[in-house]
Amino acid sequence: MSIIKPEIEMVDRSTRSIRYLEHGWPNELCRWHAHEEYELHLIVETRGKAFVGDHIGDFKAGDLFMTGPNLPHNWITDQVYSEPVETRDMLVQFSHDSVEKLADGFPEFSHVLQLLQLAQSGIWFEGFNPTFARGHMESIRDNKGAERILAFVRFLVRLNEHAEKRTLSATKLIQPEGGSKHARIAQVVDYVVKNFKDGFSVAQAAEMASMTEITFSRNFQTVTGHGFVEFLNRIRIGQACGMLYASDDQIITIAQEAGFKNLANFNRHFLKFKGMTPSEYRDTARKDLVPQMDSAS
Repeated sequence: MSIIKPEIEMVDRSTRSIRYLEHGWPNELCRWHAHEEYELHLIVETRGKAFVGDHIGDFKAGDLFMTGPNLPHNWITDQVYSEPVETRDMLVQFSHDSVEKLADGFPEFSHVLQLLQLAQSGIWFEGFNPTFARGHMESIRDNKGAERILAFVRFLVRLNEHAEKRTLSATKLIQPEGGSKHARIAQVVDYVVKNFKDGFSVAQAAEMASMTEITFSRNFQTVTGHGFVEFLNRIRIGQACGMLYASDDQIITIAQEAGFKNLANFNRHFLKFKGMTPSEYRDTARKDLVPQMDSAS
């Protein structure tokens, strides 16, 4: 999985202006990819790590996102879920032109274009009622023709009115045409994501990219929006989060599994990225899981 070269998805809108999809997990659609369309994405079940552009964070059932054109994204369910899930995702894909033309014809709708501007970096609609979100998605799914468009427009209006919109990606990772430097940075990113536990220095990363350390550090920051060490630590902390609420392993064991050899260093970075200690995170995450476990029993 690369944050530089995602799989490009082609969406057929020749016979319809919006596309509705829902799928379970695991599924071939659960992959690191990008497309020209905007996407409204509701997580129905599971939890795990969200990758949107250069954002790496947690997601849980009920979270609602919007991604903009060519912004790579993927939601990776934690390994604690061993059984297939029938419906994990509900999503709608649509083009900028469709909404822009609607705003041209109906000026009262033009303020929704500001929402699309925010979506260029990805949006998490913090605190949006998941029951309402699912109801809107089901209305889009169950209606046809003009009624489906009306249901979609109604959802966009509600989302635009929602106060807590959190943008996710610090940089808009629109794919460059060619560019060997970007390809070499992508190779390093792929290696880090797959081998985050290994000790891997800036010098080794620069050698892999066939660059000097100074040149590599500058290019990595420009392309990903993060310094190399910060990016590596973000990956490791994200992995540790999944292990904290999915197992009863001691924190020092989890720190080592995530690639930290020093517990104090792990605790310091965890507090920096999550705003709480690993123990507090575990307690909070497990409290969040209780309602889901009760409803499933």
